[in-house]
Amino acid sequence: KMNLSERDLLYNWHPYTQHKTAQFHPAIVKGKDALLWDENNNEYIDAIASWWVNPFGHSNQIIADAIYKQLTTLEHVLFGGFTHDKAVLLSEKLMEILPSNQKKIFYSDNGSTAVEVAIKGCLQYFYNKGEKRTKIIAFEDAFHGDTFGAMAASGISFYTEAFKSSLLEVVRVPIPTQGNEQKAIEILENLVKTDDYAAFIFEPLVLGAAGMVMYKPEILEKMITICNQNNVFTIADEVMTGFGKTGKTFATDYLQVKPDVMCLSKALTGGTIPMAITTFCQEIYDGFYDDDVNKALFHGHTFTANPTGCAAALASISLLQTDEMQHNIQRVNASHLAFEEKIKNHPKVATTRVLGTIFALEIKTKTTESYYGTMRTKLFNFFMENGIIMRPIGNIVYILPPYIITENQLQKVYQTIENALEIV
Repeated sequence: KMNLSERDLLYNWHPYTQHKTAQFHPAIVKGKDALLWDENNNEYIDAIASWWVNPFGHSNQIIADAIYKQLTTLEHVLFGGFTHDKAVLLSEKLMEILPSNQKKIFYSDNGSTAVEVAIKGCLQYFYNKGEKRTKIIAFEDAFHGDTFGAMAASGISFYTEAFKSSLLEVVRVPIPTQGNEQKAIEILENLVKTDDYAAFIFEPLVLGAAGMVMYKPEILEKMITICNQNNVFTIADEVMTGFGKTGKTFATDYLQVKPDVMCLSKALTGGTIPMAITTFCQEIYDGFYDDDVNKALFHGHTFTANPTGCAAALASISLLQTDEMQHNIQRVNASHLAFEEKIKNHPKVATTRVLGTIFALEIKTKTTESYYGTMRTKLFNFFMENGIIMRPIGNIVYILPPYIITENQLQKVYQTIENALEIV
């Protein structure tokens, strides 16, 4: 009799997977808090919160109850031409915690579609005004998703190589990491002067898929200000950073100058139901508010503002706001900082960085490590054998755990990283 992993390979096509060379996929059958179990009852610590979505733990009772209650009341209703209490409540709740310049909320399905809505909103704003601004600005090595607009904005080339000739025109600015700030500022200043650009999209303070590359709030404030002065909208892609990951509710909470648009997903529903949000400042919304129906934003998803997803998000935000969860975020950050002190001078460690619940270290290599190369595979397998789910990015190992991870579990993750350094 075939097990789940064997049956999986008969029909399932997995994301980011070369099936000819891939190994089998462990079949996860149960999750609780920071732990997952496979069909053979092996236990794993989910050290990356299942692609950064699960801050409050697997099978969270509070979120599960909210979802169940909603399913027995109203599971879904179309949002085109209708509304419902959970969407109204969630938008009201978000207005309490978002930067005060965010005034309108557009619902969609996932991080990539949140980015599509943001880009379309900025491009059509200028189209509606009769201005020709058809390009956008993004960071080198950015990742914003896999749909066409989000792909165009992404700078990791092997993701987008096959579609290059079909993409929106995007011009790149270097990530303003230490030492590159001035160069990034100058390039941005020269671009925005041309009146060609509708928007500048960025991952605020941390570029996730690039390997948790970090840069300072002050430099992002400067870049947003330059865009503001030149009538270029700014889009903060907070899909990864949102809802506590950086130590504040949003990464943009570290900024005095706020972006015009924000993209939210991942932890929005506590990792339960696919849902996303794009928030807009009043000015962009007003660019669509017209007697001419053709100036409306003609974008929608069947499950836009799904009531069950909204119920999950409301429960999720209430959990985030508890003193206990805020304390957990601080505790994880303190543990990361202590581990960083211990490991940063290790002979095989090139760099380390910490922000909020995010920890990353770069392993020294003689050659450039490819994203899905041999070192990454070796590390991934080593962590799995030791009961830890991590997805190294080339030679970069990062931790982005559920906030409720225990101290013992965190120490096991750190120890396993130390052990992994001995095998590379």
